[in-house]
Amino acid sequence: MAISSDDSQHKPSELSTSSPEKLTGFEWWRRSLAYRTGLGLNEQEQKQYEHDYTAKNLPDMCKSCVEGRDWMLQYSPTVIFMMDHVRKLGGNLNVTNINCDVCDDTKGGGFHPEMGILLCSNWIRNKWQLEDILAHELVHAYDYLKFKVDLTNLKHHACTEIRASMLSGECRIFNEIKKTGLGNFGSKFQTCVRRRAVLSVQANPNCSGPEEAQRVVDTVWQSCFNDTRPFEQVYR
Repeated sequence: MAISSDDSQHKPSELSTSSPEKLTGFEWWRRSLAYRTGLGLNEQEQKQYEHDYTAKNLPDMCKSCVEGRDWMLQYSPTVIFMMDHVRKLGGNLNVTNINCDVCDDTKGGGFHPEMGILLCSNWIRNKWQLEDILAHELVHAYDYLKFKVDLTNLKHHACTEIRASMLSGECRIFNEIKKTGLGNFGSKFQTCVRRRAVLSVQANPNCSGPEEAQRVVDTVWQSCFNDTRPFEQVYR
């Protein structure tokens, strides 16, 4: 199961050769990573992907995303720190499985335990947003390896989403001020983290709706929000 903005569940064996316009955003990404990593492929699927990939002209569309990814992997303190801790847990993330692609859904990225990390080039405005998204997905990778996250368990899902939004920097107060103004200054960080976690859990196919998502996030909030591993503390 992958962690993303829609958090849909797919199995690697469920590869499709449907045309791209018939695929959901997540399905296109999952299939793209499967082709690039060689997981579960047959000759027909490989030929189908090569045709679709050329038709979408992805190399040109994703160029700035790839450049931003490579820059972050070399220079971003947060990304380098998280990559190091993922490696220490036995993870193997690198430029071959941290991929830029075009996503149909309005999301910044996703993480799949077997296929790696997706960066949605058509929704990333600049390299600093890319840094936040990549850091977010690296927290998911760390949690998967460290805590054996099971996304069919909504508490697990809520916890990793709380931690990813908290530790990635995407909810830093400066960003929230630009979005919502100076009101409720002291609660902006927590409000952002909670909002993002609820929306993600709500999209889990095992969640009945907004009320359950809110209830699950509230249940695990205190312990997960206060867990800053592998960081010593969080700068907001």
